[in-house]
Amino acid sequence: MIFITGGAGFIGSNFILDWLNQSDEPVLNLDKLTYAGNLENLASLQKDPRHVFVKGDLGDSSLVESLLAQYQPRAILHFAAESHVDRSIHGPEAFIQTNIVGTFRLLEVVRAYWGGLPEPEKSAFRFLHVSTDEVYGTLTKEDAPFAETNAYQPNSPYSASKAASDHLVRAWYHTYGLPVLTTNCSNNYGPYHFPEKLIPLMIVNALAGKPLPVYGDGMQIRDWLYVKDHCSAIRRVLEAGCLGETYNIGGWNEKPNLEIVHTVCALLDELRPCADGSSYKKQITFVQDRPGHDRRYAIDARKIERELGWKPAETFETGIRKTVQWYLDNPMWLENVQSGAYREWVLKQYEGGRA
Repeated sequence: MIFITGGAGFIGSNFILDWLNQSDEPVLNLDKLTYAGNLENLASLQKDPRHVFVKGDLGDSSLVESLLAQYQPRAILHFAAESHVDRSIHGPEAFIQTNIVGTFRLLEVVRAYWGGLPEPEKSAFRFLHVSTDEVYGTLTKEDAPFAETNAYQPNSPYSASKAASDHLVRAWYHTYGLPVLTTNCSNNYGPYHFPEKLIPLMIVNALAGKPLPVYGDGMQIRDWLYVKDHCSAIRRVLEAGCLGETYNIGGWNEKPNLEIVHTVCALLDELRPCADGSSYKKQITFVQDRPGHDRRYAIDARKIERELGWKPAETFETGIRKTVQWYLDNPMWLENVQSGAYREWVLKQYEGGRA
């Protein structure tokens, strides 16, 4: 069994679905079900005995300790995090508590569990920490993409909290020998993405006839990674990654935000045209840039390709088309995640927080 934290979130739920589509190895899924944790993402697994869900906080050391003792996982994959930059600017404390304190408490419980394992289980155990490219700060147009050797220079409360968690994971490896792996990914997109993030927000607002808000001049550059490619990279790192190492995972798709919005509008023009025949681009609205907005992120993903043989399967053109089509095909998911109805569904389907 593998143990996933944050498995009801965007990347975590995609990883669980991807994992169980390719393996019969069970998954233990611990999620607090905050605003972005959505068990409706995993509705297809409702009666699947390979998926064990527990509602709880990764910072609850007693709970995590009891789960480790009961299920004896061979690996922990730590997805759980507060992850929205705007929210971190307006309310940083939750990011400190979850991303830093929560990771510390998890590491301590896992260290005790790992220390008590017999061989060969102890040697085979892994703790994989999923992080972000935002820990490296920002780049100019002339700078080389982020490599694993780049210094950390986080610029938002969110990225600072993730940088701190990365440092804790590194320290637990060097100090205590905990067998850790760290991945730092670029911007993910794809199915089940909570509609506060750029791509799903543009789709939702466009279809609702609302403004498509673009920060500043819209020329902030990000590297875009299709979430299923990210899942395959994590599986590969778990399988063959070198202990204590960091692997940057990117899609080799640097795009300005404004270009992303134009692409989404063009796909919607094709797949769900406006009744009056106009383009959704007419809804684009430029708004005041957010404080400390990093100008460019870019991932150098050559290490993971060179050492582990991984590279993304999707181009941005193929991935974004699949993404837009998924949102068009799943209007009830969108409606529920925006209305909060999925929380009522959770209570009915997962009585007592377990299934």
